[in-house]
Amino acid sequence: MIVLSGGTGTPKLLAGLRRLMPDEEITVIVNTAEDIMVSGNLVSPDVDTILYLFSGQLDDTRWWGVRNDTFHTHLALKKTGLGERLMIGDIDRATHILRSEMMRSGAGLTEVTLRLSSMLGVKARVLPMCDEKVDTMINTPQGIMHFQDFWVGRRGEPDVVDVIINGIEKAKPTKEVLEAIKSEENVLIGPSNPITSIGPILALREMRKILAGKKVIAISPIIGSSPVSGPAGKLMEACGFPVSSKGVAQCYGDILDIMVIDRTDTADEKVFPVKTVRYDTMMTSIKKSEALSGYILDLMKDF
Repeated sequence: MIVLSGGTGTPKLLAGLRRLMPDEEITVIVNTAEDIMVSGNLVSPDVDTILYLFSGQLDDTRWWGVRNDTFHTHLALKKTGLGERLMIGDIDRATHILRSEMMRSGAGLTEVTLRLSSMLGVKARVLPMCDEKVDTMINTPQGIMHFQDFWVGRRGEPDVVDVIINGIEKAKPTKEVLEAIKSEENVLIGPSNPITSIGPILALREMRKILAGKKVIAISPIIGSSPVSGPAGKLMEACGFPVSSKGVAQCYGDILDIMVIDRTDTADEKVFPVKTVRYDTMMTSIKKSEALSGYILDLMKDF
């Protein structure tokens, strides 16, 4: 199965999915438009969350970073007055250093991610969406800033005028991504932010055309008029989409075959542009994640 993923929502789903099928049968295509340099090393937060999930290291109380990590280096840097844009744990930082050293030696992000997967014992196939540098930038009344500066540095508080994906016009799916999609019929868009997590993946050159011939199911990260977590609502409004499950379906457009919305969602299914089904999408426990994953697998069998 192919899964398109950002952070938090989709990893929660994957935690349940891997209880129902072997890791070897899961390929995750991951957003890289939120990657950022921190203290001289490249942090690929969404990729790392997936790597840590499948290697059993993920801190699943925060859904990022390594469980029981320490922060000695980060705190020592803070004492010197050198603040970091993200709070990086010591074990987590080792991943970033290793990634950056490989890339400084000429390896691309996909090659590095596959090598890290092997080192960490990850059996799922974890693929960055592209090898080109792509950055999600948030246009606010205070100026244009990187997504991480908006969400982590400013806690998502500034008003959003627009969302810009720098470099996307030159970016394309990698050979590995294309081969993975070609070999699978089913594609699942996880419940990650439709603008900044899934949006950059779909904006890659030819990606929508490639997905048009697949069976695509998406899980909405919006219930009623509120996102389950994160700044999706504010970002959707800035991009001209209603903050609703219907708005998510509009974001994804005609590649979508089925939209899964929460059973408590007040949306009228008759106004959706695609077939809409309901299930409990609030993954507040691993059992709920597993149940939702099982429902998705059943949907795919019935296509």
